[in-house]
Amino acid sequence: MFTGIVEEIGKVEEAKSLNGGGIEFTISSSFAHTCHVDESIAINGACHTVTAFDENTFTVQSVEETLRKTTMGSLKSGSPVNLERSMTLQKGIEGHLVQGHVDTTGTITDIEKEETNWLITVEFPDEFENMIVGRGSITMEGISLTIAREEGNRFTVAIIPYTWDHTNLQHKKEGDQVNLEFDVIGKYVVKYLAKIGRDSI
Repeated sequence: MFTGIVEEIGKVEEAKSLNGGGIEFTISSSFAHTCHVDESIAINGACHTVTAFDENTFTVQSVEETLRKTTMGSLKSGSPVNLERSMTLQKGIEGHLVQGHVDTTGTITDIEKEETNWLITVEFPDEFENMIVGRGSITMEGISLTIAREEGNRFTVAIIPYTWDHTNLQHKKEGDQVNLEFDVIGKYVVKYLAKIGRDSI
């Protein structure tokens, strides 16, 4: 479980194909030396398990299912990635409850610089339209954000300068893919209401 508050921007040092279709990533991070094997770390919002580490890097593996549902397959050596270690009982929930289970990817359709913030508009698959609500929470690239506007299968979020400077959003451009995780509470509500609707027929 995570909070959607990115701790730092790491860098992919190596992306190595595995037999069977997965990819093994070696990522540099300032906290790598404090990691432990089996630890959960969100990489651009996708939860991964540490398989090895040293003073400067840690290693994770993305399996085929992860590659199908996330942007992990597009990462290469030098790619900046948002990193968050899993939540502990001593850590405040400063964003919102995030599972690290990416639901789908979206496409950035517009990035607009205003006086004090950036507005990023993202288009996502139609099937997820009922998962978002204005002023509700969404996780994009592992970042807990508030939906400023919604219209059909598009939403807009406002990015404050601190978030822009301390996440990989500063490297994004129109047409780029981003990982999306919808609010877990909203997903349970949608599924429950759908079941109630079916049972009442």
